[in-house]
This record gives sequence, C-alpha cells and structure tokens, in this order.
Amino acid sequence: MEQIDSFRHRGMRTRLVQELAGKGISDANVLKAIGKIPRHLFLESSFVNFAYQDKAFPIAAGQTISQPYTVALQSQFLEVKAGDRILEVGTGSGYQAAVLVEMGVKLFSIERQRELYHRSTRLLSQLGYLARFFLGDGYKGLPSFAPFDKIIVTAGAPFIPRDLLTQLKVGGIMIIPLGDAKQVMMKITRLSEDDFEQEQMGECAFVPMLKGIVK
Repeated sequence: MEQIDSFRHRGMRTRLVQELAGKGISDANVLKAIGKIPRHLFLESSFVNFAYQDKAFPIAAGQTISQPYTVALQSQFLEVKAGDRILEVGTGSGYQAAVLVEMGVKLFSIERQRELYHRSTRLLSQLGYLARFFLGDGYKGLPSFAPFDKIIVTAGAPFIPRDLLTQLKVGGIMIIPLGDAKQVMMKITRLSEDDFEQEQMGECAFVPMLKGIVK
C-alpha cells in the first residue's frame, strides 16, 4: 500500500470535492473532510490510481469501500455537529469513520469481520483518526455506550434493528439503508421515547448487513 500523500493526491481530492459539490453535496464540513482524507490509503494497492474516482471498490473480506458520493450523502443526511456521539455500524474500510472523525465527532464504530476490524483500526490509528472501535454484531449496537446523538449504518439492513432504535437519543437521527436487493436510504428521527419519524431519502445500494462475528 502506498503510504504517501502527495501533491498529486491532494489535487485529485480537490477535483473529487468539486465533483461531489456538483452532484448536490452542500455541507461544507463534509466536503472539507473529504478534501483532507487520503482515500488512496484505504484501498487495495491495485486500485490506488482510481482512488479519487467517485466509485466504490472491493476491499478485504468480500466487502467494498463505498462511493465517495454515498459517504458524503450519508454524512450530510446525518446532520453532523462537532462533539456528537455517533455510532457507526460497519467500520468496513474505515473511510466513513475517518470522515466523521475529521468532522470532530466522538465516534464509536463496530465491525463484524475480524480481518477488516484489525486492518481498519490499524490504518486509522496510523493516520491519527482516533475513535472507539469494537469487534461485534452491528444488529446489537453498543448498549453500554448508548445513548448516541446519531447512528449511521453502512450496510443494507432487511429491517430496522430495534436495539439500534433504543440506543438513539430523543431528537437523534439514524441513517440506514433499508431493504434486500433494492434498498432505500431511510432517515429516522427519534421524536420521543416511543415515537419515531421515518423519511425516505432515495434509492441506494450497499452490501448486506449480516449478523454475528466472522472469526
């Protein structure tokens, strides 16, 4: 893996940010974060030259690193504020985690694939993106660290996990891709202890959200 962040890389990030803004990403803090993060370090070496295209690419354990537009859109929907306590379900490559930490949140991230967990946490630590990382079942969340201001799910869930809803603060927001083959991005706002508002934010495509831990 190429461990440098060159002037050329920074130039490609600038063009990527301009492309995302042209596609409707308007949150200045999201764009600023994406402009700082060396995405090429999160990809397998054979894809480094394509790191700043607005495309998803394969990573370890049969997973993918999300398209930058998808990462930016989910982050924008989340209405991130510095200091927010955020639960990320699916650390994956670690790129989404880096964006959120760059935006100044207190991040708690859970990953079920042991291979990805070790790779991502090591890389994020090397790059100085500090958060709390856990190997575990995303459907269960992290009840001992709840409640969270925001929850972001980075895999397609066949249903909305009840455990995650209970870990969301009143007034908090969860962004979750919902569905199997065809998914819809859902924005869920907790209005009170028992009331939740659901809003469809458009179609999307993610790898499936699976239960349990892969040893």
